Amino acid sequence: MSARDWEKKVLATTVAEERVAEIEDELRLAAGLTALREEAGLSQRELAKLIGISQPRVAAIERSRNVTIDVLDQYVSAVGGKLEVSVLKGRRKVSLISPVETDSESKAARAKRRASSA
Repeated sequence: MSARDWEKKVLATTVAEERVAEIEDELRLAAGLTALREEAGLSQRELAKLIGISQPRVAAIERSRNVTIDVLDQYVSAVGGKLEVSVLKGRRKVSLISPVETDSESKAARAKRRASSA
């Protein structure tokens, strides 16, 4: 069996298909968070300071798919966004978390304004 045939056989399994989908989701989240931070003109160190965590923790958040909603909300707020979590079920969209101003958003927005005016 050639390497190409073996690759096709492995990728044809349900487990491989599911794992590829998981990896794609992880990469999409990492790329999305990184892009949001960069669009906000922030380094990982600057974002860490706004949120009140370490720079290595920001790097871990950007690499991980297993991030709590609270941490994700703080991250998104610090880059100037509002987190919304919805579930799509058929044609119906159920909003679980609506984009409202939170304490972390207010704190991050104030800190960012102070940093940019200094």
